[in-house]
Amino acid sequence: MKTKITEMFGIEHPIIQGGMHYVGFAELAAAVSNAGGLGIITGLTQRSPEALAAEIRRCRDMTDKPFGVNLTFLPTVSSPDYPGYIRTIIEGGVKVVETAGNNPQKWLPALHEADVKVIHKCTSVRHALKAEAIGCDAVSVDGFECGGHPGEDDVPNFILLPRAAEALTIPFVASGGMADGRSLVAALALGAEGINMGTRFIATTEAPVHQNVKDAIVAASELDTRLVMRPLRNTERVLRNDAVDRLLEKEKTLGSNLKFEDIMDEVAGVYPRIMQDGTMDAGAWSCGMVAGLIHDIPSVKVLIDRIMQEADAIISKRLATMVRR
Repeated sequence: MKTKITEMFGIEHPIIQGGMHYVGFAELAAAVSNAGGLGIITGLTQRSPEALAAEIRRCRDMTDKPFGVNLTFLPTVSSPDYPGYIRTIIEGGVKVVETAGNNPQKWLPALHEADVKVIHKCTSVRHALKAEAIGCDAVSVDGFECGGHPGEDDVPNFILLPRAAEALTIPFVASGGMADGRSLVAALALGAEGINMGTRFIATTEAPVHQNVKDAIVAASELDTRLVMRPLRNTERVLRNDAVDRLLEKEKTLGSNLKFEDIMDEVAGVYPRIMQDGTMDAGAWSCGMVAGLIHDIPSVKVLIDRIMQEADAIISKRLATMVRR
């Protein structure tokens, strides 16, 4: 399938694996790239630029296809070594960066000078337009369904994607609710040039996370996610568990007096315990409503091949037969 995204990133299929904390390691990124999509290493999961450099080398040993690095710009007091991470990405020969969080404008000149394409994650049309204005090459438009941070506007993809298509001139991919060939065809019909999948890629054999995490996604329905940290205007969609229930009770009890310190036990530093140790009630972890569409744990190649076969069948058979000649 040829779209502006496949052409821009030099990939076979218009499918991107989004950056995910303690999930986006070299094993998964390489598997996605080898299957024809665009794999993404999560930069800040690596504790230093040196560690990221080693992860990029590991990924390079596993694939000769294009892959990218996610770099999230956080509003923190003690900022990560962003100049070091940017330098590592460039020196590692990575040609795609997925940015998220704060405005990436200050880092674009160095990346573009090194011929690196930048795709920025946006949860609203206004943010996507800003990303376009500052020179991002593409955007990932994240609907309200998505796992992680859906923003504060609560606009689902059936509205957000066509609005983005009306407003943008740069290509964009759809993120949130993407799981199969139906998702891909729908996203293309609404104006996207491809899809970005997060939760769906966690439930694959190559995803380097504990089996308990994969089983929890398969067992979950579309009703099993919750929105946390909404009073702090840092909304995150997570899979419901005991820690999430405690967190929501604190939010209800404290109301407008809630501070981040009140919920640190449920959200700070929990990902290693969940993703690596499989301690499923250790804290809140990002998961999309798309869990309701995930029923198995295939290999990445089987998943991507299946998505493309389903998409082809929908376009060439089901939809084609509906057109009156």
